[in-house]
Amino acid sequence: FEQEFGSSMHCNDPLDSSSSRLGQYISTFSNRAIPYCIKYNPDEDKQNEFVAGCSDKKIVQYDTRSGEIVQEYNQHLGAVNTITFIDQNRRFVSSSDDKTLRVWEWGIPVVIKYISDPTMHSMPAVAPHPNGKWVCCQSLDNQVITYATQNRFKLNSKKNFKGHLVAGYACQLAFAPDGRFLGSGDSTGRLFFWDWKTTRIFRSLKAHDGVAIGIEWHPTEPSKVASCGWDGLIKYWD
Repeated sequence: FEQEFGSSMHCNDPLDSSSSRLGQYISTFSNRAIPYCIKYNPDEDKQNEFVAGCSDKKIVQYDTRSGEIVQEYNQHLGAVNTITFIDQNRRFVSSSDDKTLRVWEWGIPVVIKYISDPTMHSMPAVAPHPNGKWVCCQSLDNQVITYATQNRFKLNSKKNFKGHLVAGYACQLAFAPDGRFLGSGDSTGRLFFWDWKTTRIFRSLKAHDGVAIGIEWHPTEPSKVASCGWDGLIKYWD
């Protein structure tokens, strides 16, 4: 079935005093640039720190306890679009408007792997495979490309996913919880689901009027997917 949620939805019940506390911010962080993405370190002993990819080409690491910048990763040549933790959170990979990928050790502001090629396009969306061994990147030449996260962070040329149209749009990627399928929206409003093993399109369907910009799998029910589009709707699929 398909269930729609409009952007004008609201709740008529007033917030009680306990829940209203959730609306109070406790800290403000800024390096005077526009942040485009933000990620907490997933490790339990590092969850007081997060990194933000910014319009000034920097990745900035903050400590929420002190409110201070504790590290800057500054080697991109364009705005930073995504940050994805890999290798049991010891490293992270960033993508940028400079059409490169860069791999960093957590806490060390030196690139350990630089991926650039004249044929590469900007990759404004990245999704890690649930098994932790791969990351898929939404390339603006209308394909999803795959890199191994271990050892040399090498391109897997056999794991290309095609058929959708995303040139000019940062359409999100999402994996099914079991890793069997990869999903993406596209600029025509369609959703695409690829078989991870074969890379073939498993299913494609018209989902939105306009760009289908976001997709997310239910974390425990792999048959259910949510999508959102520029038509102002969030749709829930089964």
